[in-house]
Order: sequence, then C-alpha cells, then structure tokens
Amino acid sequence: MTTTPPTQDLDHSAADLLPPDPTQPQGQLPRTAPLIVGVAAVAAGALVGLILGSGLAVMVVLAWAVYAVAYPTWSAAVENRRKATDRLVTVLVWTAFGLAMIPLVSLILTVVIKGSRAISWHFLTSDQTGRALIEGTGGIFHALVGSMMVTVIAAVIAIPIGVLTAVWLVEYGKGSRLASVITFLVDVMTGIPSIVAGLFALAFFQIVLSDPLPRLAIGGGVALSLLMIPTVIRSVEEMLKLVPDDLREASYALGVPKWRTIVKVVLPTAVAGIVTGVTLSIARVAGETAPLLLIVGTAYTTNWNPFDGALATLPTFIYSALARTGNPQYGAAWSDQVWGAALVLIVIVMTLNVVARVIGAVFAPKAGR
Repeated sequence: MTTTPPTQDLDHSAADLLPPDPTQPQGQLPRTAPLIVGVAAVAAGALVGLILGSGLAVMVVLAWAVYAVAYPTWSAAVENRRKATDRLVTVLVWTAFGLAMIPLVSLILTVVIKGSRAISWHFLTSDQTGRALIEGTGGIFHALVGSMMVTVIAAVIAIPIGVLTAVWLVEYGKGSRLASVITFLVDVMTGIPSIVAGLFALAFFQIVLSDPLPRLAIGGGVALSLLMIPTVIRSVEEMLKLVPDDLREASYALGVPKWRTIVKVVLPTAVAGIVTGVTLSIARVAGETAPLLLIVGTAYTTNWNPFDGALATLPTFIYSALARTGNPQYGAAWSDQVWGAALVLIVIVMTLNVVARVIGAVFAPKAGR
C-alpha cells in the first residue's frame, strides 16, 4: 500500500526555497535604537574631528553623516528594506526641519539677548527729545505711536476694500471677464516692491497738497494700504471659496436674499480664516521701512497729528538709530536702542499672530454634535 506524502510538508519545503520577501518584517530594532546610534554617531564625529583638528561644525556634519548611514543600515540588516527606507526618509525630514529652524532660533535668541538690555519702562514711555537724541538715552514711545497710527490708517483703508472686493469676486463676479482682470491685477500688486507704493503715495500727496516733500502719517497709511489690499483680497477670497455651496443653496431655498446670505451665512462661516488673513496682512506691513522713509520721514518727538508733520515708526527708528551706532562716544547706547526696538517689533508681530489665532478659534463656527 502506497502512501501520499503530506502536501503541507511539500508546501513548506517549497516556501523554504523562495527568497524572503523584503517587504515582510523579519525583526525589530529596539526602541532605544535612535539613541544608541546617535550616541555612537556623536562619538565617531567627535573622534574623527579631533584627529583631523576640525571645529565643532565639521564634527556635527560628520556625526550626522554617520547617523544617516548607520541607522538605516542597521534597520536593513535587522528589519527589511522598506523599513530601512522609511527610517532614512525620516532622518532626512528631521534634518531639513533642523536646518530650517537654525536661522529662526538664532535670530530670536540674538534679538532677545541683545534687546533685553534696553527694555525698561523709561525706554517704552519716552522719546528722543533733548540730550537723549545725542546720547541715545531716550526711548521709543514716539516710534510706537507712529507705528500704531500708520498701521491703523492702513487697516482702515485696506480691510473694507479687500473684504468687499473678495466678496464680489467669489459671490457676484465668479467666472466673469472683469473678475479675471481684477484677479490678475491683484496678483500683480502682490509682487510690487514696497518702495513703489511709497513713491505712489509721495506723488499723490505732492499733487494734493502742492508740497514738494510732504511728511504726514496719512501718506504712510496710504502706502501701506497698497501693500495690504492684495494680501487681504487673496486671503479672504480663498476663505470664501472654502464655504460649501450647500450652505448657500440651503439659504436660497428658504427665500433668503443673496446679500443676507453672504452676511449671515457665508461671512460667519469663513470669519476665522478671514480674521487670520487680515491680521497676518497687518503684521506683514508693520515692519515696512522703505515706503515710510519716503512719505513719513523720521522724527524724534511724538507727533499725534496724522495730517501734518513727520513721525517715526519702529522700522524707521531702527534705520535712523543704526546710523548713530558709529558714534565712538555714544555708539554702544544707540546699539542697545536698535536691538531693543527690534525686540519690541518682533513682540508686536508675534502678538498679532497669537491674537489672530485666538480670534479665529473664538469666532469659528461650532460644529454640532
């Protein structure tokens, strides 16, 4: 009597003859593998750097190279090629992130360390009148007032124009030739150099006031509004496009007119993105210098009249104070003034970003359960 060999044994023998699938897991690296490889890479980089007599930067590069090669290689030997490729890409992504963060962290640390020496109540509440203009012992109150004044004027001009233009482009002029022309012009305005906006404001007020060299805050507001308008239009337009058409159609089905649908349905739905875009556009123009130097000029005292006289803003104050750092007697004091004003400007811009986030979160439509 003959017996048939079990098919299971034959299948098992055939499976043993096949090469292992590189996509199937064969093992697992320990959880401390990145730390182990990192320590070894740092040690190797430091050793090679000391042998070669290189500096810290070369040691860091060598350590990174060892880590980028050793970690995926270990993974390929223990795990599989797919996992090793994933770990290699992870290393490259984190490397790119680290390189991008280096200048940002370096900038913030430099400004905070150097600018904190000048920050005081006197620095924030005084101007440069009297001996302070020579010795650099004054403050930036006049520049704070000027920045606030010019920015508010620009926002008052740009926000209504930008929001209403975006509403027309999305709700009324969608698909029309005029809307295409306006969109093209907005894109062109986005790339206009800031100094051109200052030249336009300067020429405009030269004609209106018959003054060859007008100096007034309203001119700075007009110049900055030209830079704000395209940013506001594009950001608001994109937010309005994200509002589902179902909401509009449901409102129309209930007999609600178009204008009321826009006011009560579309804008409240997109208010979070609109506020964020508007606030970011304000933060963008808060640091402009070139157009304000042309139309606003520089001043060392506080000017509360936006329709007459030069005034200072934080960027123009930094520019003018930087020229005084070459004074051998008071240069160090003016250097502190420059870094202190830069720190205040960064804090203002960061505060605007935080406010935009908070307002967007508060006014965003709440999803129903």
